[in-house]
Amino acid sequence: MGYLSVIVAAIAGFAFGAVWYMTLSKPWMEASGIKVGNDGRPEGGSPVPFILAFVAMLLVAGMMRHAFALADITTLGKGLVSGLGIGLFFISPWIMINNAYGMRPFKLTVIDAGYATFGCAIMGAVLMLF
Repeated sequence: MGYLSVIVAAIAGFAFGAVWYMTLSKPWMEASGIKVGNDGRPEGGSPVPFILAFVAMLLVAGMMRHAFALADITTLGKGLVSGLGIGLFFISPWIMINNAYGMRPFKLTVIDAGYATFGCAIMGAVLMLF
């Protein structure tokens, strides 16, 4: 069951990311400096970022499951709050550091950190459903 919960949590995190970034696509593309065509879509799209994103979701969900087991996190509420904390206090600061040194707009940090925070909360909750 452990592998299944990790896979389902990764899918949930990935799906949330799709909704998050589709909703915030224009401000995200503006803040990240992505060149767009006349149709408003990014130029030169590639499937590689999507593949890497899903692999990353698997890694995050797998490590979260391991940490939750060690910390005896066993309820939906604890999984949600713990995931939220991981996203907000582990991943988001790292995003902020990378964007600050890269002299990226703070708006990009807010958008990407929001995804990390709420995506991890969702994955934490999903991990506790199995």
